[in-house]
Amino acid sequence: MAKVRLGIIGLGQQGGAYGNMIKEGRISNIEIGAICDIDPEKKKWADQEFPDVPFYQDYIDMLASGDVDAIVTCVPHYLHPEMGIEALDRDVHALLEKPAGVYTKQVKEINEFANNKPDLTYAIMFNQRTNLLYQKVKEIIDHQEIGNIRRTNWIITSWWRPQGYYDAGSWRATWDGEGGGVLVNQAPHQIDLLQWICGMPKKVYTKAQYGYQRNIPVEDDVTTILDYGNGATGVFITCTHDVLGTDRLEIYGDKGKIVVDDSKKVTIKRLNKPEKEMSDTMSMQEVSKLLKGEGSGAIYQEEVLEFDSVWGGQHRAVLENFAANILDGTPLIASGSDGINGVELANAMHLSSWLNKEISLPIDENLYVEELNKRREQEIRQNIQT
Repeated sequence: MAKVRLGIIGLGQQGGAYGNMIKEGRISNIEIGAICDIDPEKKKWADQEFPDVPFYQDYIDMLASGDVDAIVTCVPHYLHPEMGIEALDRDVHALLEKPAGVYTKQVKEINEFANNKPDLTYAIMFNQRTNLLYQKVKEIIDHQEIGNIRRTNWIITSWWRPQGYYDAGSWRATWDGEGGGVLVNQAPHQIDLLQWICGMPKKVYTKAQYGYQRNIPVEDDVTTILDYGNGATGVFITCTHDVLGTDRLEIYGDKGKIVVDDSKKVTIKRLNKPEKEMSDTMSMQEVSKLLKGEGSGAIYQEEVLEFDSVWGGQHRAVLENFAANILDGTPLIASGSDGINGVELANAMHLSSWLNKEISLPIDENLYVEELNKRREQEIRQNIQT
């Protein structure tokens, strides 16, 4: 096999973008094997843009056709695990869009199914893991360059979405169609990066607001306190209504700190001595000078790194890596099984806000599904009444 024949399920904004990348030759090891969408209007568009590509309205028919070696799921989140399982069951490789699913029980199903298909490639579109900036931050943390983490803070409020964005699709920002708001649509990348770089917390406490600044039933504003179980804590803040949004990640360790601004610039301050050693050995005269800002530069070394924007290139990198794993065994950037961590964190945040209490991880999966279904059913009843 020289190229992987990719089946694109869902020819919306994301599926169309992938189709154009491949058509334009920007992904060297993939060709479009087939396209699937349930909307007849999408067939008209596909016939124009991809005239030689088979089109299916039923993805099962596409999987059984022999036209594809692999699929990517550009569909509502609830369908990702189901479609992935159906593909793997037919010996078709699967790349899931983020998030891996809406709740952990369904993600566990595909993870367990994939374990029984070790010869197939199962991956997830965590394109931010290809970002050299975050790879560098992870390397610094993994190598203990700023010591043991004491605190993490991520304000990611640069996800501004106007009301028209939500009105464009009936399934958007609904419990029954999408499974949530900013935590399952916009912020899964940062949620994944946070746990990928800093590890999973042991507990979360969340204050979320639902339909706060937009006419939607799901969360559009979230503030979460993270407890890592060893004394370290964190704060994660996200929303979709801040037109002057902020993207700032701070990681404090006992030997320094990292600050990331706008996902473009990293400032690393490495202490010459661990904080505990400074506390135990500095005289009050030295402390007084330090508090006045005198000689503060002598206690740490500063490094500033700036990175170019790689928007768009990240998705291509994941697609190329997915195909390379199929063709020659190149290690995956993000195995599909990794997707459950971000889903569990988002589930824990929802559950904490719904029950107004701190939630321990791993979460009570059955309780989460029960609470989610209450909201889905209420939403359906309200839609019938209106």
